[in-house]
Amino acid sequence: MAEIANLTDDQRWQIALAKDRRYDGAFVTGVHSTGIYCRPSCPARAPHRKNVRFYAGADDAEAAGLRACKRCSPNTQSAEEACVLAAIAAIRAQVQAGGGAMTLDQLADLTGYSPTHFQRLFKRTVGLSPAAFARALREAKVREALEDGASVTDALYKAGYSAPSRFYNDTKDRLGMTASDWANGGAGRLVHWSVIETSVGAMLVAATQKGVCCLSFNEGEAELRARFPKAQLAEAGEEFRALFGQVVAAVEEPSSDMSAIPLDVKGTAFQQRVWTALREIPAGETRSYGALAAALGNPNASRAVGGANGANNIAVLIPCHRVVQADGSIGGYAYGPEIKRELLKREGAHNISEEQDLFG
Repeated sequence: MAEIANLTDDQRWQIALAKDRRYDGAFVTGVHSTGIYCRPSCPARAPHRKNVRFYAGADDAEAAGLRACKRCSPNTQSAEEACVLAAIAAIRAQVQAGGGAMTLDQLADLTGYSPTHFQRLFKRTVGLSPAAFARALREAKVREALEDGASVTDALYKAGYSAPSRFYNDTKDRLGMTASDWANGGAGRLVHWSVIETSVGAMLVAATQKGVCCLSFNEGEAELRARFPKAQLAEAGEEFRALFGQVVAAVEEPSSDMSAIPLDVKGTAFQQRVWTALREIPAGETRSYGALAAALGNPNASRAVGGANGANNIAVLIPCHRVVQADGSIGGYAYGPEIKRELLKREGAHNISEEQDLFG
């Protein structure tokens, strides 16, 4: 979660659009066209931004002449919500201090609930288990240390990992490489590649033995070498025919199962979190940068989310084309707005502007 005291109104708006219940109690949303105020997570339909003002709490909203929403009861805070906020603060403080993970029993004792009930309550409120929430914070701390030039070992210990093996166990099933790979740029990999004609243009596909590492449009070997300057490149042979066929199907037939296509990508912990979140956006839906940042628990990270989108080497399979501007406009895309619009159209997205159709 972002530091509550430093939230801007734009960040509060993105939190309200994402209906992020982690910020319930941090502020209320006043809708002056209806005269009511709501929790950030209120399930009611989002109002027009011009009608919205934000207040620190129920007292301020009522002083402005607003009344509490009957659907989300923003003038009350349950004991359960207060306990979750206390647990989040304790976990964050532990991670910032570089301490080890708090146990479920410790957190349950802090809140007064049984471990089983607290686990269910925390996951229902935050969307992650307490352990997963702490891991995400620690991984973000590793990423920050690496970006500041720390060695891999120092970064891991500063984030509270008792040994490098604990970090690798935490991240082994996620997209991407190990922390050492982030530091050395993935040198020594053999990348097989091919350029394939599709209905949206020439598509460059590249893969290692682990999976697809690049998918782009209207690019060739020169661009691939720029992306992977330390890798050995080879034109793909027969052994990659089936894999590349799956990739083509994912572009031509958006209903195909992209999750079955193995990926081999490198990136920081934050980039991997963004890329994983992109893969969880259903086909036919879009998100704004702010909404995606809020869903990741940090509305301050809109710009960083945009940077992670730009660092994505695997178009379509990591669907950064599903991120649009906050006003619903198509926004930018590395391979041009026409391709982005066509990809969204094929997926059945309905909230994009109907502009010229270059693909028939």
